[in-house]
Amino acid sequence: MDFNLKKLTSDAGVFFTRAVQFTEEKLGSAEKTELDAHLENLIARADCTKNWTEKIFRQTEVLLQPNPIDHTGARIEEFFYEKLDKKIPSRTTNGELLGQYMLDAAKDFGPGTPYGSTLITVGEYQSRLGGAEREFLQTSAINFLTPLRNFLEGDWRTISKERRLLENRRLDLDICKARVKKAKQAEAKAAAEQELRVAQTEFDRQAEVTRLLLEGISSTHVNHLRCLHEFVEAQATYYAQCHQYMQELQKELSRYPNSFASNAKPSTSATCPSPVSSATLPGVSPPCLASSSTPGIAQEPSGQLKIQDVQQPSTGHRKAKVLYDYDAHDTSELSLLADELITVYTVPGMDPDWLVGERGNQKGKVPVTYLELLS
Repeated sequence: MDFNLKKLTSDAGVFFTRAVQFTEEKLGSAEKTELDAHLENLIARADCTKNWTEKIFRQTEVLLQPNPIDHTGARIEEFFYEKLDKKIPSRTTNGELLGQYMLDAAKDFGPGTPYGSTLITVGEYQSRLGGAEREFLQTSAINFLTPLRNFLEGDWRTISKERRLLENRRLDLDICKARVKKAKQAEAKAAAEQELRVAQTEFDRQAEVTRLLLEGISSTHVNHLRCLHEFVEAQATYYAQCHQYMQELQKELSRYPNSFASNAKPSTSATCPSPVSSATLPGVSPPCLASSSTPGIAQEPSGQLKIQDVQQPSTGHRKAKVLYDYDAHDTSELSLLADELITVYTVPGMDPDWLVGERGNQKGKVPVTYLELLS
């Protein structure tokens, strides 16, 4: 192996001398040349920029590739393609994959069946959503992630290198200052002063180079600001596309015959939620509420029994958990809030689809299908 032993020894000596100077400064036994306030502020600003840029970059990667396993695999794949100097292929998004599964399932179930035809429609729109996501990921990677990565892996490495060189020049300067103070003989002092002048010149030159690089952080902020606007524009476009696709999908689905019961809250239609079996009385199937008439307490020839006249029986009353919000249609009914607990019971002659509910001093009829009866 061909190497310069003399240079190697010299470099080792310089490293050792700097290490001694650095240690003595930390212990307070040696003086340290302080940088000017402007340069110190530039360094602090650069460190702040680097730290936050790194955090934003990493979190944006997580946002665009939320699965840690997929993220790691994607980064390894990108690394190999970069080393081979080849274009990274477009990856299939989860939405596109889901859409393909739905289309394949529709072939097996029969595209002419209600389920199969609906799978085809939903699958096509899932593929569109996946395509919009892929375009958003690509645009964000080019316009936002790449500039941040270029700063961290390019400009910041250059700044860090020059800052380390400045620190070495400062240590050399302080070593020369210490030698001047320790020199006793005139000849030794003159030689030390000459070394000090050279060290001072090199330190000032390196400080200027470092200052110019650090002042470039302002340009970095301007560039990242532009990239941030482009990232937000890409997000807005992506979410607008998703909203449009979902509206179109809902319109498409509304054209198909609805062969299943709706779980939505009843309004003016004759549909109702279908609670679990524990919410119904034994032997009574869940009914649907119709807006045209309100079932209630049985009619008597002399008139309807008033709900205020009903008294809670000593036995047979139970606690019930409300499953859905319910707005009373008249004063004989009790409005309900989901997840609240009320006391319920029945009275002779009452429609089996309804119970009397009490909450504090409030009382009224409540539909059985909105309740889960507790033991």
